Amino acid sequence: MDTASIAPRTLYSTLGTPRAALVLDVRREKAYDADDRLVAGALRPTADPFALVGQRAGPVVVYCVHGHEVSQDAARTLRERGIDARYLEGGIEAWRREGLPTIRRHPEWRVPGGSRWITRERPKIDRVACPWLIHRFIDPLAAFDYVPADRVLAEAQSRSAVAYDTDGAPVTHRGERCSFDALIEDFDLHDAALERLATIVRGADTGRPDLAPQCAQLLAASRALSQRHADDHEMLAQAVPMYDDLYASCRSA
Repeated sequence: MDTASIAPRTLYSTLGTPRAALVLDVRREKAYDADDRLVAGALRPTADPFALVGQRAGPVVVYCVHGHEVSQDAARTLRERGIDARYLEGGIEAWRREGLPTIRRHPEWRVPGGSRWITRERPKIDRVACPWLIHRFIDPLAAFDYVPADRVLAEAQSRSAVAYDTDGAPVTHRGERCSFDALIEDFDLHDAALERLATIVRGADTGRPDLAPQCAQLLAASRALSQRHADDHEMLAQAVPMYDDLYASCRSA
């Protein structure tokens, strides 16, 4: 069976969207350990890559350092098992040369690959925007919990979760910047459209609608969703398409 490939820019065109492929880092251990970066949104199989593939429907893209035999063999094996798999042309090095977004690994938080995050209940903006960012760019397998404000830090410790958007959390507001900004900073994400979206989120979340024309619209829509949904996870699920649309508009700007 032929091995199919995908160009870096073509893969990037789906990043941050519901159409994004499951991206797997299949570099050899030595190459992986020597580099603290991954393609944004990628996962690292710890053993059997098929275990990860089974958790997500849709196409799969694998990459190695230069797009040679390591990723080509992995893509061929997946395709032989009936999976729509491709390898990234030129590997992560070609992705970097194109200036496309990568993330800095954070092994303490088990990111990426099934990390757990926790914050205050009744989310509206930042506590919804952060899960969207994590799922789309940092860890597609992340899980999120909402608990009473006075329980966030204790529950984070007991659940081995990362607390965010609350006092004392490792990810929270920093000066005039909100938790969404803090995540972008901590994972060293560089994407022009994401930076535009961060400005919108910051303005809506911190009472500065003058930062972007969409700030007031995001605030109003978020309040309406919060009032409509008593369950925080349902509210998050309903808000995700709104952030997908916002990011798409930021990319077309």
